[in-house]
Amino acid sequence: MTRRWLTSALCALALLTTGSLGTASAAEGGRTPLRVTTRNLHLGADLAPVLAATTPQDLVAAVGAVWAGVRATDFTERAEALADEIAESEPHLVGLQEAVLWRSQSPAGPGGATHVEYDFLRILLDELTARGKHYAAVGVSVGGDFEAARSTPGGLQDIRLTDRDVLLARTDLPARAFSVTHARAARFRDHVSVCRPALGCPPGPALKSERGWVSADVTLRGRTARVVTTRLEPAAPAVQEAQAAELLAGPLDTGLPTVLLGDLNSAAGGVGATPATATRSYDRLLAAGFQDVWTANRHRPRTPGFTCCRAPELRNAASGLTQRIDYVLFRGKINALTAELVGEAPADRTPSGLWPSDHAGVTSALRLG
Repeated sequence: MTRRWLTSALCALALLTTGSLGTASAAEGGRTPLRVTTRNLHLGADLAPVLAATTPQDLVAAVGAVWAGVRATDFTERAEALADEIAESEPHLVGLQEAVLWRSQSPAGPGGATHVEYDFLRILLDELTARGKHYAAVGVSVGGDFEAARSTPGGLQDIRLTDRDVLLARTDLPARAFSVTHARAARFRDHVSVCRPALGCPPGPALKSERGWVSADVTLRGRTARVVTTRLEPAAPAVQEAQAAELLAGPLDTGLPTVLLGDLNSAAGGVGATPATATRSYDRLLAAGFQDVWTANRHRPRTPGFTCCRAPELRNAASGLTQRIDYVLFRGKINALTAELVGEAPADRTPSGLWPSDHAGVTSALRLG
C-alpha cells in the first residue's frame, strides 16, 4: 500500500462520513467523474548556460554541461515514478508539458539531428503499458526546436532538443463511456526571439522559443467538455500574458464546459513569485470565469499546494517547492470533487534519489453537467 493510496483512502472515508458530501454523492447517482492530471516532466537540465554563452567555445562547453545534466536526471528512471503516479490515479486525460525529444548527430554538421537519445513521450507510454495501463497521445504541439554541438573524444556531436506539449487519453474504455473528438494542436502567435552571437545571431536569424497548446472535446457518459493543455512562456511576462489571451480567444472560446491543464508559469496570488512568474495570466483566466480546483474544492484541506520548483539536478533533499504555477482550471457546468498533488512527497523519489520532476503535478476528479 503506497502512502498516497492510504491518504486518498482516508480522505474518501472522511468525506463519506460528511453529510454534505454524502448528499452530493447521492444526488450524483454514481455518475463517473472525469479524472484529469497535469504534469510537467522537466526536460532534464537547466538551459541557462547555453543562453549565457558568449563565444562558440563557451557554447560547446555549455551544451556539454546540459547534456551531462540530461543524462544524470535519466528520464528512463524518472518515467517509472511518473508512470506509477498515473497508474495509481487512472486519469482519463493527462496534460504533459516538456515532453521533450532529445536527438543527436555524429559528427556534427548540416542538417537536423535524427538519432533518438530520449523520447520522453515514448518512454512514458511504454512504462504505462508495462503497468497494464492504456494511453495514447490524442494531440501533440511541437514548440521550440534547438540544435548545437558539444565536444566528445571523437569530435563534435550535435545535440537537438525538441519541446512538446501532449494530451494523453485512455484508450481502454468503450466509446459509449468515454470518447475524444476534435483534437487540435497549434503554436502561439506570440513567442520569444533569442539572439546571441554564440548562436549565430547576428548575422543569422534569431531563434524562436515557441510554445503551443493541445485541445480536444471529450465525452464521458454522454456529457461533453473541452480539455486544453499548455505551458506558457516563462521568460517574458508580456509574451506569456499575450499567450493567455490567445488561449481565451482560441481553444477556450467555447460554450462547452472547459478544463485547462497546464504549467502557466504565473504564480497564484503572487505567493513565492519570481520575476518570471509575477504575471497576470492566472488572474486573467480567473477573471474570464475559470475556477481553480485547488481553491474551489471545499473538502480539500487548506494547504498551499506548491508545485514549483526543485533544483534542475533533481537530487535536493527537501522538496523545495515554493510557489503554485501548475493548475487544473475549469469553467462552466463542472464541480471540482477532488484536488491532489502528485510527486511532491519524499516517498515519490526514484530508488536512486531522483525526484520525478522539478515540478509536482495536480490531479483532480471533476463532475460534468
